[in-house]
Amino acid sequence: MKKLAGKILVSRFGWLYLLAFLILVNFLASLAHTRIDLTKENRYTLSPATRDLLRQMDDQLVIEVFLRGELNSGFRKLANSTEDFLGLLKDENGSKVQYRFISPQESMPGTERTYEDSLINLGVSPINLTVQVEAGQESKRVYPVAIVRYKGQESLVNLYSGGKRVITPNDLNNAEALMEYEFARTLDALINPSKPLIAYSSGNGEIMDARSYDLQQTLSRDYQLFLLDINRQPFIPDTFRALIIVKPSLQFSEEEKLKLDQYVMRGGKLLLFVDGLIAEQDSLRFKPETIAYDRNLNLTDMLFRYGVRINPSLVMDLQCDFMPFMVGGSQENPQYEFLHWNYYPLFEPKGNHTITRNLGLVAGRFVNSIDTIQTPGISKTILLSSSQNSRVISTPALISLNENRNAPEDENFRLRDIPVAVLLEGKFTSVFRNRLSGSQADSLQTMGVPFLPSSLQENKMIIVADGDMVMNDVSTSQGPLPMGLNLYTAGSQYEYQFANRDFLLNCLEYLVSNPALSQTRNKSIVLRLLDSTKVQEQRSTWQFINIVAPILLVIVAGLIYQEVRKRKYT
Repeated sequence: MKKLAGKILVSRFGWLYLLAFLILVNFLASLAHTRIDLTKENRYTLSPATRDLLRQMDDQLVIEVFLRGELNSGFRKLANSTEDFLGLLKDENGSKVQYRFISPQESMPGTERTYEDSLINLGVSPINLTVQVEAGQESKRVYPVAIVRYKGQESLVNLYSGGKRVITPNDLNNAEALMEYEFARTLDALINPSKPLIAYSSGNGEIMDARSYDLQQTLSRDYQLFLLDINRQPFIPDTFRALIIVKPSLQFSEEEKLKLDQYVMRGGKLLLFVDGLIAEQDSLRFKPETIAYDRNLNLTDMLFRYGVRINPSLVMDLQCDFMPFMVGGSQENPQYEFLHWNYYPLFEPKGNHTITRNLGLVAGRFVNSIDTIQTPGISKTILLSSSQNSRVISTPALISLNENRNAPEDENFRLRDIPVAVLLEGKFTSVFRNRLSGSQADSLQTMGVPFLPSSLQENKMIIVADGDMVMNDVSTSQGPLPMGLNLYTAGSQYEYQFANRDFLLNCLEYLVSNPALSQTRNKSIVLRLLDSTKVQEQRSTWQFINIVAPILLVIVAGLIYQEVRKRKYT
């Protein structure tokens, strides 16, 4: 009896020890919270730039996410991923980060208006969904966005940049990979509200009409945009973080090139969207063919010294956009059909750089090819290149609408990865080195900007051999269309907005913004799909392992336990 009583007493104290140990562990866990990310791509780890922004906050950050309610599986997963990410932000600075999920159809407190009305006023376009409910199917409008508020300011964050109703696994991966970048960029703009100064060149026939409307509107959101006529300026001020030159049509003089060159030598960033050839779609409206020939901008020697050459040739690609072609009927009642137009190539970024990572297709029109030149101290990164089925035609070249009467011969499209956009980084050498005239040197000295034969520090520039890439089409009924949207396919089943705007913003951000912030775009989430063939072949085996095997294990464990008890207590 004494031994039995001792065992009972020890058993009771053992439970007390265990309970005290668990209380101590929970108390210590409440004092020191930590998380271990075991994913290969560091999915649940914030970048140093994001953590630094969170530490800079001295006020409450309120985030409202409008992904709540009846959603399909893709948007539900996006909502869960967003909640996981916001949880990381709160773990980093829990006292100053607050977030909540709201249904757009909910009424705003104290008003009869819904959150949906507020989102529409902010310019958010919904995605129409058909979801399954108890009564059957119901149409829903989804707003995959979040509003971030900080110190009386608010900004919009797009969680899903596409417009498709069904999110593919690849779309979802891209949205999740870019989530930290989108929130970090928005938070940086709220904490540091001053906008960088950038200049838009207007002295050499650059586009200034309605075709540049979306470009100017897009840049004005994040930057202070100024028009700069190089002809009238004695030099380009260093206050401009970057100079953008889009589709110039007039030749650059030697004085203008000297201004550009010395701007680069002093640390200025160049972003060039240049058409080396005269080849315009408007010319085909009046007659079925036109000739593409050299524009002669007089930039070849300067770009050659920096490390690239824009060739007087056109890129044709089997991966291309659509154009309407008359395939029948009469002049009074023509019959049109959408056909691929090989002069409108679509570039699929390789994701080899921060600028192009997680970026969709970029559309080009009458694009020139680019060659890179071996230049000491300059590294070159190809940002955009053609597909595996492309070709190059030399100029002068005849462009004819009759080319699409027959299917293109695939054997002619044997080239691949023809460069059309290049990033240059390093210390540049002036094209005027050892060739500067005395009058030019005296003129620079008088203005207080002495001639520099090479860059003062590491610099970078981006050269794109297509000026139309950042232009927008203009509709007679709707006015300027969004950048990357084809006027001819707008409103048809082939309508698609390409990632031209994102490409422009990524290029500019890489040139002038915080480099650490740009690195948040490098996060990539690997899409690990099951092998459908193996799934079908081994379906029964895995069903047995996942359904029947656990039940059998429980039964066997129960039998073994009963047998052990019988032998122990018999």
